[in-house]
Amino acid sequence: MNTLEKLAILADGAKYDVSCASSGVNKNNHGGLGNSKACGICHTWSADGRCVSLLKILLTNYCIYNCKYCVNRNQNDIPRASLTPREVADLTIQFYRRNYIEGLFLSSGIERSPNQTMDKIYQALDILRNEYHFYGYIHVKVIPGADPEIIRKTGLLADRMSVNIEQPTEQSLKLLAPQKSLPALFSPMSLISNQIRANIEDGKRSRSIQKFVPAGQSTQMIVGATNDTDLAILKATETLYQRFQLKRVYFSAYVPVNEGPNLPAISTAPPLLREHRLYQADWLLRFYHFKADEIVTLEYPRLDTELDPKISWALRNMHLFPLEINKAAYEELLRIPGIGVTSALRIVRQRRLTPISYDHLSKMGVVMKRAKYFITCQGRYYGDVPSQAPLIRNVLVPKVQVFQPSLF
Repeated sequence: MNTLEKLAILADGAKYDVSCASSGVNKNNHGGLGNSKACGICHTWSADGRCVSLLKILLTNYCIYNCKYCVNRNQNDIPRASLTPREVADLTIQFYRRNYIEGLFLSSGIERSPNQTMDKIYQALDILRNEYHFYGYIHVKVIPGADPEIIRKTGLLADRMSVNIEQPTEQSLKLLAPQKSLPALFSPMSLISNQIRANIEDGKRSRSIQKFVPAGQSTQMIVGATNDTDLAILKATETLYQRFQLKRVYFSAYVPVNEGPNLPAISTAPPLLREHRLYQADWLLRFYHFKADEIVTLEYPRLDTELDPKISWALRNMHLFPLEINKAAYEELLRIPGIGVTSALRIVRQRRLTPISYDHLSKMGVVMKRAKYFITCQGRYYGDVPSQAPLIRNVLVPKVQVFQPSLF
């Protein structure tokens, strides 16, 4: 099997991993190849909507594990291939020189053991950084169970690392991936988090310190493979942010690729709308000071598919609204549907100078078709219907049925 045939197999096997993103890190070129900018990589998009601006491949799709949701599990009869570290490095450089890519996203199955696979990932990065002097963005997956020293050495060469948690609870992992456990997944996450903090402290004392994973770490959770509620997913997400200071938690709508008694039927459509709502809820966790048990509760454990989570929360808490736009605190403004971080800051700055009128709000970036039902401006309510949850919901719910396209 030649390298291009291997590439076709391993690139196809990597498409289910969604946790690749723009770089979030600046790296200057010192006479080598490529560079990385914090503003992000120039993205291109495949027909299924996934980002393909990076060379996104698996080192190998051989795997000793038998995770029921994974297309590469050891019981599946599929074409198998493995790349050597040299082949990975050469492919990356060749694609970069042709201006096809700006970086590398490298994941892998576990070919023989976690240590053996993680060491091959390290070798590939070592060739790229130290032999080819490649300064582009590199994101690698950490193999749980690998030697901490190999992970540390790899982190000094990578821009971002990630450990995929896959499922939000230990029960779900036991059901679908019995060879994995949350403590085993949390161990490398903790190692990376602690090393990042230590590296930052060392950097304050010396500028010559080599940076460790400067773009931080991320993870991925599969949505829809089990019956876990959105509450369980968001509580796990919140814990990961607080405990390991992750940059992102990615959500991947489960694509049925295997048959099994504990899996959705092969004909089941991926829950793309649910994935979208989880990303919206994740935004509220990271930037809008919401808690997971505010967005979803024991009484309402699943996100509303008809409305975004912020509107849904507001409608369940109409006793807090409408808020006077000229008096509400910044934290209260962030909770008003239609008002984002930027527009909330503009409101706070502007009202120090003069009271804000209703006509000013749209110029400040406020989405008035949503916000007008949850605010008053200089004591006046501008909504088309009375400030009652059922009436507002009837206005805001889309009148046409949402169409969910196929993922592939």
